[in-house]
Amino acid sequence: MKRLKDAKANVLQTLRERIATHQLLPGTKLSEQQLAEEFGVSRTQIREVFANLEQRGLIKRSPNKGAVVTRLEFEEVFHIYAVREVLEGLCARQAVQNVPRETWQDLVELFGEPMEEHIKHGELEEFIANLEVLRARIISAAANPVLTEMLESVRDKMREIARRIVILPGRAEQGLKEHRELLAAMRRGDAEESERLKRENVRSACEYLSRYQRFVL
Repeated sequence: MKRLKDAKANVLQTLRERIATHQLLPGTKLSEQQLAEEFGVSRTQIREVFANLEQRGLIKRSPNKGAVVTRLEFEEVFHIYAVREVLEGLCARQAVQNVPRETWQDLVELFGEPMEEHIKHGELEEFIANLEVLRARIISAAANPVLTEMLESVRDKMREIARRIVILPGRAEQGLKEHRELLAAMRRGDAEESERLKRENVRSACEYLSRYQRFVL
């Protein structure tokens, strides 16, 4: 039984990653038979994975078309950003409330000269990786399983779009400035200000998306 659960979890995680990184593009049709053969599991398990992916909003299933990777419409993307702003702000608040102020010192240092150098040399993969480190640390410190699940669902849908926003003109520099201000507030132990700044950061990213949406979406 455990082996079956582990196999299904592996399929789910792999397909989530492929969809989030656009290895499986919006509109791609997913075949139960092909995936069952690829992963060495039953079609029943694939259908259970599809149900989970559909619940997360990553695929849509219909009697005639089968399972198809979801294509986000412009309006839906901005709705998701509105929700993300609230969730990530709350997460930052709870993270600051839960851990000692000194917890964030290494990130304050990381987002100093090292991140400047990444921008200066066009090392955007490293820049994005460090943003992911910060995100993971905040979620871990918040220690709220319900919030974590909701944020992971949002991330699945928006991960590739978020990566595209970072490369827009001036966004990396602006994002670094915003995250430095956020980390300074977290280092001070100011939970309310941390929430405000994180919400402002997400709102700023959404504004960039709105300005350049025809290049991103």
